[in-house]
Amino acid sequence: MYLIKCGRFFDGKEEVLKDNIEILVKDAKIVEVGTQIACRGDAEVIDLTGYTVTPGLIDNHVHYDLVGPEALCTYAFTDSDEMMTLNTVYCATRALEGGFTTVRLVGSALAGFGQIDAKRAIEKKMFPAARLLVSPHALDISGGHWDFSTFAVSNPALSEFMENRCFGTGNGVDYCRTIVRKYVKYGADFVKIMATGGFASPIDNPTEQAFSDEELKAIIETAAMFGKPVVAHAYTSELVSKLIDFGITEIEHAALMDEETAAKMEDSGVILTPTFVPFEEIIQNDTETLAKKNQSYKEKLARYGDRLIQTRKRILGLIEQRKMTIGYGSDIVSAYDNWDSWREFKAWRDNGISALRTLVAATSVNAKIVGREDLGVLEKGKTADIAAWKADILNDHEAIRHCDFVMKEGVIYKR
Repeated sequence: MYLIKCGRFFDGKEEVLKDNIEILVKDAKIVEVGTQIACRGDAEVIDLTGYTVTPGLIDNHVHYDLVGPEALCTYAFTDSDEMMTLNTVYCATRALEGGFTTVRLVGSALAGFGQIDAKRAIEKKMFPAARLLVSPHALDISGGHWDFSTFAVSNPALSEFMENRCFGTGNGVDYCRTIVRKYVKYGADFVKIMATGGFASPIDNPTEQAFSDEELKAIIETAAMFGKPVVAHAYTSELVSKLIDFGITEIEHAALMDEETAAKMEDSGVILTPTFVPFEEIIQNDTETLAKKNQSYKEKLARYGDRLIQTRKRILGLIEQRKMTIGYGSDIVSAYDNWDSWREFKAWRDNGISALRTLVAATSVNAKIVGREDLGVLEKGKTADIAAWKADILNDHEAIRHCDFVMKEGVIYKR
């Protein structure tokens, strides 16, 4: 049992900091939140009166099978499945140290299901790491954004070998139905689709629809049969609008959509996770970081720069209106360490969103999105995931870069 004495307190829901709140934790649960809590003498007092206390944060878009800012083009070739599984555990460990107690893995380059194993090992407390919610592979077509064999198209024999070992890459309606069933069979929490091309991949384009309409419907319908949400990587108005009509659960990015489609998404109740970090170099004119990205990434960011800037303004408006479910996801795959989830906080702040509005997205909103409403809020009955920060949360755009205290399920991992 712990009695945590907070300096400033953020509950995960209200955009306000309260003073001198106490939290009583027993085992894995919060049993009381209030002032001057009376408890038995066997409770250990944790003095966080000099800190801002928040729920454990949630990042709902990470890729943890790689380690290091230069790895995107190479790790699918150089690392074994076993190594990529170890990479996943390592990144999840670093995430927990940073105050992110839960992360959602939205696709990997593994041939097998090592990320499901990593999730189970962490659940068994074999490793001190962030809780994982997993879609072990991103479903994609041959030559699509998540077909890593496209980095080797100059050697067709190698490219074909790489594509054939990549679980989740294929073509046709029957394949799409079968692969979703296998995901469910092996323990996926949700289904991820690469519904369009992307920026970092070498031979596709973010404005290209990947799957056919029939293939997209097959994936979404089959997942619905098993009660699994479907998350789609998509950019353009045409495709986002189509996916909404097909019954998609969540759109990631939507970074090239127009005002009409933004309004349609708002009316539909479809979730949006915009992932600001991958596009910040263009938005903020950061030429130094842009230079660190691969050639394809740089060229596409420059080509679509004006549209990215205009759509960013629309998404910021949606965030400020507070009518739509908009999540917090970092999607770091180059230039930075991919467990640096705090960078999305900085990006929201640099784009004019308040600190507490940003933290609401990273706590209670994300908890709802990932289907874990026992998380993301500091109140009686919730799971005791708690973090604390010395920095000035309200005014420092990098305030959550250094986390000073971490509790997950009532266990203290960092003091």
